[in-house]
Amino acid sequence: MPFLFLKFWFIHAPERLVKYFFSLNHAALQVLSLPLMLRTFFHPLKNEYRKGLVGFSIGMGIVVKTFLIFADSVIMLTLIGLEMAFVVAFVLWPFATIYLLFI
Repeated sequence: MPFLFLKFWFIHAPERLVKYFFSLNHAALQVLSLPLMLRTFFHPLKNEYRKGLVGFSIGMGIVVKTFLIFADSVIMLTLIGLEMAFVVAFVLWPFATIYLLFI
């Protein structure tokens, strides 16, 4: 029975957590539309193709998308950092419990 717990806690549960976090990251990328902004970085912001406004629209799109890509990247890196900390804390939880019991 203890070996089943150890196998669950240190192999199966972290594996499932990582799969869940991959799914969460995929959903967060879609909500933040980071892949779309990277694909359309050099396109006009609102598909404005009127004569004389194309250059301005492309330039304004680049400026706005730069700030949005930076903000989305900060959000994603924070999310990934929190996920990594959660997985490490989950794996170390039994050791912390034993340590606190015997102090």
